[in-house]
Amino acid sequence: MPASALSLPLGIILRRSPAASRWARWSWTVVDVVPGAAPADWRELRREGETVEYHAATVPLEFWAADVEAYMTGLAARVPAVYVVMRRTTDEDAPHELEVVLATASPYEAQDYMDSGEEIVDQAPMPEGLVAVVRDFIERHHEEEPFVKRQRDRRRVDLAEDGKGDPRIRQMSDVYRAPRRAEAVH
Repeated sequence: MPASALSLPLGIILRRSPAASRWARWSWTVVDVVPGAAPADWRELRREGETVEYHAATVPLEFWAADVEAYMTGLAARVPAVYVVMRRTTDEDAPHELEVVLATASPYEAQDYMDSGEEIVDQAPMPEGLVAVVRDFIERHHEEEPFVKRQRDRRRVDLAEDGKGDPRIRQMSDVYRAPRRAEAVH
């Protein structure tokens, strides 16, 4: 990875519980994220009746210097969050109906996935240690952009003659004048 990027493994903890809908059998939610987690593939962590929590996957959480503004927006939220993007599997033999695609700390990137409508995006509170990592990354890569006020050009726009139309198009007369009747040819 380039010096302007950072990647760390992030464990995704999902909870599967019976849905309160007749159209879906299960309801899936992200309950936690674990920075520095070991690789996992749907390891069951806890079970209470039909509700089960899984360490579903460990995915890389990547930070890019170009996205520092988005990370700043995410940390400014009342509760900073990690966004988890999931997709329904089409494989009939898959043990679970979801696959974890990625995790991001950028609310802008999460919004892009939500707009597509093809993925499921859920969020979990960002652990304090991860908040410190994000703040440190922002401090190393943030460059304040100076505000530049737009200057008006000095061209006089009040000198144009109204009613003449586009000067590049040849006109027989004033384009705003009432048309004359065409004289009948005898």
